[in-house]
Amino acid sequence: MAAHQTDIAIIGAGVVGLAIAERLLAEGREVTLIDPNPPGSGASYGNAGTIADYAVLPVGTPDVLRNLPSLLFDRNSPLSIRRAALPSLAPWLLRFALQSLPGPAKRNAAAIAGLLADAAPLWQAVAARIDAEDILQRRGCLYMYESAGAFRAAKADMAYRRSLGITVDLIGPDDLRQLEPGLPEVEGGAAFFPNAVFMSDPSAMVARLAAAVQAPVLPHRIDRLERRNGGVHLAGDGIEVQARRVVLAAGAHSRALARMAGDRIPLDTERGYHVEWDMPQPRITRPTCPSTRGFYLCPMSGRLRVAGTVELGGLTAPPSPHRVDKLVQGARAIFPDLGEPSRDWMGFRPSLPDSLPVIGPSRGGDEVIHAYGHGHIGLTLAPITARLVADLVAGRSPERDITATRATRFGL
Repeated sequence: MAAHQTDIAIIGAGVVGLAIAERLLAEGREVTLIDPNPPGSGASYGNAGTIADYAVLPVGTPDVLRNLPSLLFDRNSPLSIRRAALPSLAPWLLRFALQSLPGPAKRNAAAIAGLLADAAPLWQAVAARIDAEDILQRRGCLYMYESAGAFRAAKADMAYRRSLGITVDLIGPDDLRQLEPGLPEVEGGAAFFPNAVFMSDPSAMVARLAAAVQAPVLPHRIDRLERRNGGVHLAGDGIEVQARRVVLAAGAHSRALARMAGDRIPLDTERGYHVEWDMPQPRITRPTCPSTRGFYLCPMSGRLRVAGTVELGGLTAPPSPHRVDKLVQGARAIFPDLGEPSRDWMGFRPSLPDSLPVIGPSRGGDEVIHAYGHGHIGLTLAPITARLVADLVAGRSPERDITATRATRFGL
């Protein structure tokens, strides 16, 4: 069994783990990454590519709570559940329902907004350091409302986002047509988030981040963690690592490791999907979410990606052909002449009932630092999480309040 020693071991080489490594290396730390999969694969590859600093609302809200039974058990819903997974998901769903009540939902939105502040400028700074500014596009993002009723209903939502510091303009059908002439005409209009930044190729961005991180990457799965010899001992498939500190950034695979560190985290898995059509020039110029359909139309480099919907179903079940078909049908409702898709994909998002990540020290000691559970905003929060982890490693007070993200918030 190969033995390694390092100052800081980061378990997980997705965009969050890589961003943490880049930041720690810049502060002169010795870092080793550990991940059985290639850096940047998984959810770091398959996302909608949007630095969504406007995404301040938690998944669980009073509106979602009112419609939760129909949402979860309708196979065509943007938020659904694999029925076979219901028994194991029941405790998570109860916590989710409680977090969807008006008081908790309001607190969670405020906490998310606090975390997301300055996400776009921080990503622009990272892109400048890793020579990836060409991948960032500064054209904003759209929520499209196909009916006049949906557009009217959106006014309260957007007013609430403005109260949390988000810049958003509500525009009518004519202005939407000017911005995106490739979209079909709609009765409603759109919410335009002008400050949102888009990655034309998330996998290329993460590849450049990985190339900039001059640190060992051990291609192993860690399945044992214990505090030993003044640090943390890790072991897995043919490997042992002794580290002074360990950062858990393994996304949807973090729950068991957290438990070994002494923290019971109600982490579960959202199964995210995307479908792509290769085309020389995508039909839109900025990410666009048809609001009632639960997905994004993403103009990636050389292809149109349709990404989104939420399926609660764990880590082991195969992809659902039905969810892929629903994305294809939804995309064709916007662009009826789309042919057969070029490819499809399914990956795992780590999801907490309150839609907040876990960032902070383990209750058993700061030899273990949590950095996972970002749900739909992992790409957005990667450089922010990196700065917070670097503060914790250095013994500095975190640059923003992490009370709402601590592992102890669950009372388990």
